[in-house]
Amino acid sequence: MKLTPSIPTPYYLIDESLLERNLKILKDVKDRSGAKILLAQKAFSTYPFYPLIASYLDGTTSSGLHEAQLAKEHFGKEIHVFGPAYKESDIQTMLPFVDHIVFNSNTQFHRFKDQALYAGKTIGIRINPEKSTQDASHAMYDPCSITSRMGIKLQDIDPSIFPACTGFHFHTLCQQNADALEITFQEVERKFGHYFKHLRWINFGGGHHITRSDYDKEKLIQLIRYVKETYNLEVYLEPGEAVVLNAGYLVGTVIDIVTNDVPIAILDVSPTCHYPDAIEMPFRPNVVGMDDASTYQVRLAGGTCLSGDNFGVYGFPKPLEIGDFVIFEDAALYTMVKTTTFNGMPLPSMVKRDQSGRDTVIKTFSYQDFKGKLG
Repeated sequence: MKLTPSIPTPYYLIDESLLERNLKILKDVKDRSGAKILLAQKAFSTYPFYPLIASYLDGTTSSGLHEAQLAKEHFGKEIHVFGPAYKESDIQTMLPFVDHIVFNSNTQFHRFKDQALYAGKTIGIRINPEKSTQDASHAMYDPCSITSRMGIKLQDIDPSIFPACTGFHFHTLCQQNADALEITFQEVERKFGHYFKHLRWINFGGGHHITRSDYDKEKLIQLIRYVKETYNLEVYLEPGEAVVLNAGYLVGTVIDIVTNDVPIAILDVSPTCHYPDAIEMPFRPNVVGMDDASTYQVRLAGGTCLSGDNFGVYGFPKPLEIGDFVIFEDAALYTMVKTTTFNGMPLPSMVKRDQSGRDTVIKTFSYQDFKGKLG
């Protein structure tokens, strides 16, 4: 992969042509199914790319006040918001500009519904179908687990919320295909279908890997059409990962090499600070040029004092050297929104690669960004 040597590492590189490839797939699903598709900002909130995304999608979904404000300022279109709980001050600030507000409990619904309705907003609830389709590696992301705080179970729904409640929201997937959505919706329909007559819309949430090469788009389209034709409901999807899947990179440099069980390349990028899902899930991100069959094996590690701050062991065709670039793939999602300055690690710059292949630095960070949040 060609890089611009004059741009200092570390940095995130977002390739607009790859981003647009995903957006065209999502638009095709929109056009053929009649669904509306929203950007889930919790996965990707790098707003310099919002104009491009907004030219294809219908709006955004936010996890709270600050994401909603970002959508208002830089995205426009429909603004949906769901949070596990809202403060009174957050509701008051959001009401003038959000379109849909989804509540997570009967208590929150009753507390804020009159204010929301008076402001002309569409309101709904998040439901919990109690149907897990996750494997063990995604347990911490399973909204249907027994420890989940997300969504109202069937037995807990207060029927008095209708007719003020005009929509259901459920989000049960994580990096999954349409078969998991189909299983989930069948359970939603079985348990909650008798309430559909009160609704105008239903939101299938996120976690749909629609832009993945093996994703069954036809099954998704058929399911959306079924819901629209059978129940006359507007259908929303709110993917996050699918919007930027494989459209971004995290570029670092080898700054030293030490030896323990295998050679360890210490980088100026850190999974703890810059690619936290690699630690949290955990998983090993792919690296451009890796070859696990190679005899040369090296551990790629971050520069913090955390012993476990490493990406794992990789194979390369030849030994790495100090000064070599290391390029992590699929690094747009859940990275920039989660970065930290632990140990005083510098935040990576943000670089845009335009349609012509030209790289431009669109944001840099400094010591003041580290200092500014600490006092």
